Amino acid sequence: MSLFWFLVFFAHLAIASSLVEIEVYFADNGLRHKQSGMHLKLYHVKALNSSPNSTSVLFTDMLAKDEERVRYLHSRLSNNSDTITSSDNKVGVPKPKLVSTPLKPGLLIGSGNYYAKIGLGTPIKYYSLIVDTGSSFSWLQCQPCTIYCHAQVDPIFNPSASKTYKTLPCPSPQCSSLKASTLNEPSCSKVSNACVYKASYGDSSFSLGYLSQDVLALTPSETLPNFVYGCGQDNQGLFGRSAGIIGLANDKLSLLEQLSGKYGNAFSYCLPTSFSTPNPSNKEGFLSIGTSSLTPYSSYKFTPLLKNPKVPSLYFIEFTSINVAGRPIGVAASSYKVPTIIDSGTVITRLPAPVYNALKNAFVAILSKKYEKAPGVAILDTCFKGSVEGISAGAPEIALIFKGGAGLQLKGHNTLLELEKGVTCLAFAGNSEGNSIAIIGNYQQQTFKVAYDVANSKLGFAPGGCQ
Repeated sequence: MSLFWFLVFFAHLAIASSLVEIEVYFADNGLRHKQSGMHLKLYHVKALNSSPNSTSVLFTDMLAKDEERVRYLHSRLSNNSDTITSSDNKVGVPKPKLVSTPLKPGLLIGSGNYYAKIGLGTPIKYYSLIVDTGSSFSWLQCQPCTIYCHAQVDPIFNPSASKTYKTLPCPSPQCSSLKASTLNEPSCSKVSNACVYKASYGDSSFSLGYLSQDVLALTPSETLPNFVYGCGQDNQGLFGRSAGIIGLANDKLSLLEQLSGKYGNAFSYCLPTSFSTPNPSNKEGFLSIGTSSLTPYSSYKFTPLLKNPKVPSLYFIEFTSINVAGRPIGVAASSYKVPTIIDSGTVITRLPAPVYNALKNAFVAILSKKYEKAPGVAILDTCFKGSVEGISAGAPEIALIFKGGAGLQLKGHNTLLELEKGVTCLAFAGNSEGNSIAIIGNYQQQTFKVAYDVANSKLGFAPGGCQ
């Protein structure tokens, strides 16, 4: 492992050096001199794919990517204190403003996550960006793609075409905040004195480019004039055909923090159903930013948001129990006492081994009376012969319950996946005995309204779909 990070470190040094060496060309092309609330629609990335036959192959690959992300999150926690404390309440006057955008499934841009169309620049142009509560830093691919840009569904952002674009210098306070947001030290361009960011991810994906500022538009009428983000010149890895990432973690440079002064420190979303659900009724979800996104407040059941002091940007909650068909699965309360992250960027919920095994046994005891077991697929080891539509009708409800009584009452579309025709699997996975964390993934969150009242350290769930 030490050798791996040694090689990664020098790879990033080499990439940064390459960026500086060819920056003269980049500058000669003119870039160096260019200096309520919101409600958006949210989609699964499936909506951007043109290949109807790629689902099973893509999903198997996605599970592998998902596992890499989980290992990364675990590695961040295993090297730090596991002490979880309530975050400080920040009492403020609620703000009525709200901005919202559509949120869509992302399989069709090569991801198991969700994207929104985000506007950038003057004149404003829109890009498909993955929405990630586990990322602090936002970035998108930028021309001239000095080193490398992956294929994306939208035209690549051209900074020289935006009248309001500028790079941020190395002495800027935003540059100083990069290490906390990206976990990497920033670099300084020798040519332009521009701040160079490096955003790296647990699956070896990364983005490298210039720390920048421009007009952000979540709706045509609601804009942020000085949005700080990364203008990526080398973007490699598992981002599918998206243009980049919008970070919603609890950090200075996240989209949430940058909008909080105007709209309030809160957001909510509803993730629409994805490819695995027959005739999905919720093809479009939403992302709403602002205090008003929590209304009506009474519709949510809340649990405290917790903080790990060594990983303060992630959202933690306290797991208390799981019921199957209305009955507790029968494990010691201490088995749930692990750091539990709610994360829009992890697809499949991960549970500590004792909890997962008890859940699996309770689920199999009911379904095996009607359906024949099938071999597991990738990380999903509990599978049956039959369609997801047929098995869902007889599947027991699974309830994930958190401190204070808040929880997710999960039907078949949140608990089962048909990975191959006629093979349907339980959409949960267990961690190894040494991997003592839990992650509530986006598949289990689908069609629930999830409210992040960050100002008051609360997380809420409400049923009812994405209307």
